[in-house]
Amino acid sequence: MHSVTREIHFCYGHRLLNYPGKCRNLHGHNGIAVITLESDSLDDLGMVVDFSLLKASIGVWIDTNLDHRMLLHRDDQALAYLQGQGEPIFVMDINPTAENIAQLIFEKTREAGFPVTEVKLWETESCHATYRA
Repeated sequence: MHSVTREIHFCYGHRLLNYPGKCRNLHGHNGIAVITLESDSLDDLGMVVDFSLLKASIGVWIDTNLDHRMLLHRDDQALAYLQGQGEPIFVMDINPTAENIAQLIFEKTREAGFPVTEVKLWETESCHATYRA
């Protein structure tokens, strides 16, 4: 089994609904999505996937949809106000936890046709969440 991994760095803000700690407040992170692809075989060039293809697809999707945006639950009371102010928002049907963001990136990578097996989202330099197939 061969595997390749690509890191994609992005900045985002969020807050967690119904959370008793500090993360109930709007705050931001310098996130790193670590995307791992696996295959039993290599292509004609000897690759699982060309790293640049992953960047051109998922990297662009992250840059367009998540980077420098507030990731908010659709029921968040701040949503309407921030939208009214023209702030860039990505609306989620679930709480925008690191676990759920990792799963979102995993699903988008799979939908794009990549043989993804794991997405790890580093929320801080000491905390990350992982979603696997």
